[in-house]
Amino acid sequence: MGRSLALTFPFEGLPVWAQVLFYVVFIQIVLVFLWTLVLFISSRRAIRSAPDPDPAAVDSLLWIFLVPALDEEVTIADSVERLLAVEARNKAIIVIDDGSTDRTGEVLAGLAVPDLHVVTRVPPDARQGKAGALNAGWRHIDDLVASGRWAGWARERIVVVVVDADGRLDPDSPEHVAPFFADERVGGLQVRVRIYNRDHPLTWCQDVEFSIYGLLYQAGRTPWGTAGMGGNGQFHRLNALDTIADPETGGPWRNRLTEDQDLGLRLIGAGWRGVSSSQTAVNQQGLPTLRRLLRQRTRWAQGNLQAMSYLGRSWRAELPFLVRLDLIAYLLQPVMQAVVGIAFVASIFLWIFDVADFWGDNGWIQLLFFFLLGYGGVLLGCIARGAERGPVGLLVSVLVVPVYAAYSWMIWPVLARAEARQLARRTDWAKTARHALPQGDRPQGS
Repeated sequence: MGRSLALTFPFEGLPVWAQVLFYVVFIQIVLVFLWTLVLFISSRRAIRSAPDPDPAAVDSLLWIFLVPALDEEVTIADSVERLLAVEARNKAIIVIDDGSTDRTGEVLAGLAVPDLHVVTRVPPDARQGKAGALNAGWRHIDDLVASGRWAGWARERIVVVVVDADGRLDPDSPEHVAPFFADERVGGLQVRVRIYNRDHPLTWCQDVEFSIYGLLYQAGRTPWGTAGMGGNGQFHRLNALDTIADPETGGPWRNRLTEDQDLGLRLIGAGWRGVSSSQTAVNQQGLPTLRRLLRQRTRWAQGNLQAMSYLGRSWRAELPFLVRLDLIAYLLQPVMQAVVGIAFVASIFLWIFDVADFWGDNGWIQLLFFFLLGYGGVLLGCIARGAERGPVGLLVSVLVVPVYAAYSWMIWPVLARAEARQLARRTDWAKTARHALPQGDRPQGS
């Protein structure tokens, strides 16, 4: 009986403060796991019920690609070339040269491409963040549809596609995306993100990470209309962007560290639905060095901290209760991750000072239980990633869990640095440099 009770109440005998902390974390982890299970079930249904590709629907829309470019001489020609290959009869490409000091402008000037429009920004307006560049592109759309070939297109039939300068959008993306916009409530759609240079252990882990996010969390939220927007591969209805345009910023994007996340949240708050498509993807460069990866993820984490200002508005928004609950849980992720991190440090402290024996009788069972509970969400995510490849994919998914779990532990130094920057009110950031790749490089197999 005593041994059974020890397993039922694993924190018995610890100091009171430790019991309180560990039980709070335990309850939090259980709730997060259950919520992830709900998203897993929802994602499977969403993927199975995704609308069929519709090439005919593509021609009913005008596709305008916005490509922000700051010192992108390495990738910009490749990016434009691949956008030209996108299968859409009605399309235009707007590249915003945001004050580049390398050969970006020269490369663009040498491209003899129909329907390529280059918006050149110069200081002091240039180099003020991605949001400013995108807003300049959004304003240029007015000139594009005022006269000429694209005159007369209704703004609700214009889809604005944000593709980073290293982005490689699947050529058939429009036929997968267009059916979603048959629903007039859809304001934004995010396609799945893949890493095309995933031949390095670190970039492979990033590909796993993006696949889990797209196939579990994004797909799971799609039926509720709360899928988030990412920096690469966003599709927006133009009149939806119009509804959240801010005169002070000159467009719908605001100067945030994660301007894409901010935009998606404001679209949902304005009553638009956010959805995702896992049937098509945008491929982008992964970061093969740990230093650059940690710097990038620190920026994202600090952006998540900034987004917590939406907590009150999300709860008061005129949205279904389930939608509001999901938004609150999503916004509170940095807090929940920090609490788990504190508990982890506390457990090491208790073990070092021999306050708690985590390896005593039945200790391994408790550790196994907490590992399965804590990383159950990772397991579900890996299963979601591998489900499309049948039994072999599911088997590989289980083998991937320990590797990806170890990779995910970088969240702790990232959170600490992001919080320090937020407290210091530092919002400056250096642009991540691109890696030169062969022009003919194609996405690799998994």
